[in-house]
Amino acid sequence: MQAVNILQQFLSWMRDVRRASPNSITAYQQDLSRLFAFLTQHMGQEPDITVLKNVSHKDLRAWLAYENDLAMNSPALGKGRHTPDAAIRTRRRRVSALRSFYRYLARYHAVDNIAPNLIHLPRVKQPLPHPLSPREAIDLTHNIAITDQNDLAQYRDIALFTLLYGCGLRLSEALNLNWIDLQKAGFPDNQNGILRIVGKGNKERLVPMLPVVTQVLLKWQKIHPSGYDKYAPVFIGIRGKRLNPAIAQKTIREYRHIMGLPEHTTPHALRHSFATHLMQRGGDLRTIQELLGHASLSTTQRYTYMDESHLRQVWEQAHPHSNRKKLL
Repeated sequence: MQAVNILQQFLSWMRDVRRASPNSITAYQQDLSRLFAFLTQHMGQEPDITVLKNVSHKDLRAWLAYENDLAMNSPALGKGRHTPDAAIRTRRRRVSALRSFYRYLARYHAVDNIAPNLIHLPRVKQPLPHPLSPREAIDLTHNIAITDQNDLAQYRDIALFTLLYGCGLRLSEALNLNWIDLQKAGFPDNQNGILRIVGKGNKERLVPMLPVVTQVLLKWQKIHPSGYDKYAPVFIGIRGKRLNPAIAQKTIREYRHIMGLPEHTTPHALRHSFATHLMQRGGDLRTIQELLGHASLSTTQRYTYMDESHLRQVWEQAHPHSNRKKLL
């Protein structure tokens, strides 16, 4: 059996059994297709199951080295997301794709090859989040409509970006919502409903909906072409289909250009702002972890590194020496 055919089976398994996200499936497809193209050139034939059984640790390292050379010699290096740290993260993802693929091969195709497990998984420096200030975040949710010419897009964008900041959602999570998801949270009657979100890795979490979020969503629903169809997407484009993430990204790029805001002003920066502002006002890490849907507390801890005032406050409240004058 050819490797490309096994790949399609693997991707179907990842989608239907492992419930992997569409982004993960796309990334794995691209990474493994690049591996097969390399092996075709490296071995002089399209890889089949026999090649996959016998591929060596050195073969896989040669592929990763080849991909790294391409990235490091790219004219785009140093521009936008094309950084050395990004190249390391890409290598980690490719190694993860390899290991997942070979676990599937071992389970369903009797392929026993430990080569992927012998590859060193590089450590990557966790980038610090770049939140907006509370004033910048609130102003953005109020003023984002200045980038749009028609009422439909204006109400939609105010609702979308208020939801992102008010609930700490990822852009993909917000755009995947249908009206029925809001109705299950008690919308529009309950001003303090609890929204159930399915995030990365099909992980579910509960997020409170603040009254300000409910109010802007209600205004948006009243002019939404299909706002009373419970199975319709909450956020749509001009053709009535589910809003493309690229449109939301473009909207915020235009807004930050008009307002003179830094490059890190993105939809995801509102999620960072949500977490940072909660922490600055005394939110505990475990609660913020749950609200964000982080699998690991260490991911949430990045927000403590951003906030020196929070660290000092904790020290002053908890350490005996902080009150040494009172003790003497």
